[in-house]
Amino acid sequence: MIRYLYADQLAREPALQHEMFRDRADQFGRRLGWNVTVDSQGEERDAYDGEHPLYVLWQSADGGHGGSMRFLPTTGRTMVNDHFSHLTGGGRIESPLIWECTRFCLSQGAGGQVAAALMLAGGEIMRNFGLRHFVGVFDARMVRIYRRIGASPEVLGSAGTGRKRVSVGLWEFSEAARAQVATSAGLSPAQSAHWFDRAFGGPPPLAVSA
Repeated sequence: MIRYLYADQLAREPALQHEMFRDRADQFGRRLGWNVTVDSQGEERDAYDGEHPLYVLWQSADGGHGGSMRFLPTTGRTMVNDHFSHLTGGGRIESPLIWECTRFCLSQGAGGQVAAALMLAGGEIMRNFGLRHFVGVFDARMVRIYRRIGASPEVLGSAGTGRKRVSVGLWEFSEAARAQVATSAGLSPAQSAHWFDRAFGGPPPLAVSA
């Protein structure tokens, strides 16, 4: 099932929290060879985990971490503005209607349905918080995953070639896209909405005005 937890709520789920940061270390550090910081507990964290993000996690039937993403408003500090503005012509992407999505992580053995469920959950955030887009940095391997689940972004800029190609993408989430991603996840839109409402105690107030 999908869980929505702000940074200060993660401590309520210590095992799930540890597995998420451990799986991030495994994916980004060991498997992809990124220059990330892994602590003595085997967990990967960066400065943006200290910016009070909202985490979306897939919790498997045994309670473990199957995958996760991290969301931050672009009105504050973001990875894309701090480190990847050269891919967007040097301009900042900053709007109350756009949030950044980073650290898209899948545990080893997690299938495409988990990736699709996470993207579906991102759509719930967009719909319920009154957002229009997500922005994020992604590598070449994610292109195939996004295409397969029906959630390909508009590419704003790229650098590098082959497997080392890095891009900045902009996502929107129409009702048609929601239905397609839900099918890829093997979930109904109603189930997705239920998990969101359960996490927030019903529809949350809009983060922005129209």
